[in-house]
Amino acid sequence: MFDLNKHIRENILGLKPYSSARNEYKGNDGILLDANENPFGKYNRYPDPLQEELKRKVSEIKKIAIENIFIGNGSDEIIDLTYRIFCNPGKDKAITFSPSYGMYEVLAEINNIELIKVPLNNAFQIDFEKLKPLLDDKNLKLLIICSPNNPTGNIINNIDWILTYFKGIVLIDEAYIDFSNNDSYNQKVEQYPNIIVMQTLSKAWGLASARIGLGFANADIISVFNKVKPPYNVSMLNQKVALNTLENYSEYLNKKKIILDQKKWLINQLQEIPLIKKIYPSDANFILVETSDADKIYKELVKNKVITRNRNNQVKNCIRITVGNSFENQLLINTLKRLYQLNDKRNEIGILHIKRISHIIRRTTETSIAVEINLDGNGDSNISTGIGFFDHLLEQIAKHGNIDLTIFAKGDLHIDTHHTIEDIGIALGEAFTQALKNKKGIERYGFLLPMDDCLAQVAIDFGGRSWLVWNVEFKREKIGEMPTEMFVHFFKSFCDYAKCNLYIKAEGENEHHKIEAVFKAFANAIKMAIKRTNNINIPSTKGIL
Repeated sequence: MFDLNKHIRENILGLKPYSSARNEYKGNDGILLDANENPFGKYNRYPDPLQEELKRKVSEIKKIAIENIFIGNGSDEIIDLTYRIFCNPGKDKAITFSPSYGMYEVLAEINNIELIKVPLNNAFQIDFEKLKPLLDDKNLKLLIICSPNNPTGNIINNIDWILTYFKGIVLIDEAYIDFSNNDSYNQKVEQYPNIIVMQTLSKAWGLASARIGLGFANADIISVFNKVKPPYNVSMLNQKVALNTLENYSEYLNKKKIILDQKKWLINQLQEIPLIKKIYPSDANFILVETSDADKIYKELVKNKVITRNRNNQVKNCIRITVGNSFENQLLINTLKRLYQLNDKRNEIGILHIKRISHIIRRTTETSIAVEINLDGNGDSNISTGIGFFDHLLEQIAKHGNIDLTIFAKGDLHIDTHHTIEDIGIALGEAFTQALKNKKGIERYGFLLPMDDCLAQVAIDFGGRSWLVWNVEFKREKIGEMPTEMFVHFFKSFCDYAKCNLYIKAEGENEHHKIEAVFKAFANAIKMAIKRTNNINIPSTKGIL
């Protein structure tokens, strides 16, 4: 029979907990003169020390009794309290498995607990033959299991065997369980009196900044946690944010479905990239992938402002990728594909064969823009700006300029289209500057006079100086959902950041055809100007552009 008191440190058993003002008086009415609070302000009162309203909502969602719930200041507080309650510093030991979450080791060191790390097998599962002899150590008081495991992403199997065989405390970290189809062990806290199950609102519920950790155990263990924790460990602000989030259960389910759908998409895309050698199964919101060179690929991704987690120090040549939104995931895939192309040595012999590819990410408080171009492409495009007619015009640049062009944009279109259109012009200009590099071996100049039912004249000079001559008038305020006044802003932004001179003149009766002719002429002028010559010198008597 499990006797909890035999597993708790003696000084903790005899501890008389601090009794706060809100422990002694729990009402909301009356004149509160008991806690030395400031009588003025919106956040002047101490929070509920036991988070009872929040626990009621957690109880409803998780289908577990309130007396079996502990709310921590993040999951790390629960790990720390577990060490402090059950392990004597400098004497007792704990076991975890590697690779796994690094804070287990950090908190063990802080509490002066010897942590034994047992390697997982090749399938990232527990090797019970190696584990079993260790469980008989009389100083072993705690065993920590992360399931789904971080960074590997998989569910750990056969935990029930450990709960039955091991007579100490077992802490199961289920930070990612909401993304898994497997059942939580929080439904077994009455079956196994030595179990503590830990979850969080940071992951699937999207409250990482609020620091809300959830602990589930039998009522006796929860009582000890409440005795040892600081009196006001979770702020009123965080309790309210958590409660409001939990109230919107349908939004949680919808966002979780999007993440899981994106994970499937991401896995399918990663399988097509030769840099990715293996994709490990995942029950979490992240994917562990084995790469050809994790250190190099990680650094290249950082250079392109795509931040992943290099886990080469834990699993050889592996990178952990968090599933982002569709915009972020597409940028990751585009960047990895570009990195593979840049590493393909077959097409990098001599200056005339260097790939002219660039990738730009521009973020402001108003917009988030990603542009990728291949100046030696096939005219392929993937455009999404949120402005349909603008997408159509940008596709003309790719098609008629024979440029591969990808643009993803999210902007404050609920306010106006101005910021989005202008910032796309800036990002596209930056992309051309980056792709053209020192401009060796290009024609430099381009011009075209196409005729449809409209006449458009465009001339361009990638000479290193910015100048725009705009001679186009429109009778309509908008074409599609795009304001006609924004066309000049787009081209001015492009000129400034592509460092080019641009002359545009157009006339005709149909406004749609007029601006379409401008973009087609612009594309053909660019195609002429960036064309490679057999001369690898810079096309300028100054020797620089």
